Amino acid sequence: MTDLPFTQYQVFHSKAATLREQIIAYYQETKNSAVTIQLLLAMKIRNQLGEQDFDLFLKDLVRHLFSKATINRALRRYFYFFTEYFEKGELEIVSDRCFPPQHVTTDLMEVVQATVPVTGTKSELSESS
Repeated sequence: MTDLPFTQYQVFHSKAATLREQIIAYYQETKNSAVTIQLLLAMKIRNQLGEQDFDLFLKDLVRHLFSKATINRALRRYFYFFTEYFEKGELEIVSDRCFPPQHVTTDLMEVVQATVPVTGTKSELSESS
């Protein structure tokens, strides 16, 4: 679905109650977390620019997206804009969910030739590994 659910005018001129209902309805219908998080980011921008109160807009939906929805590129990209929506302990859990730890290799690891002679047939050796 390439069509955005709202025009730019609607995003920056509609009332908070109307946008709240429409964004929730859009997410429930499509389950498109990428577009939903972008709309919520636009609401954060609107909060900074406008007079209406959009502070912590749709907090429950944001928390749901980061804790239950499938993590995608958009959620990772915009994660740090929504850190104030979580308490410290929750933030660590959600952060680990969005950015799982990578297996790290260091220069300290190296392959060493075995000093003990290996005995057995090829089939026995392949079964043990």
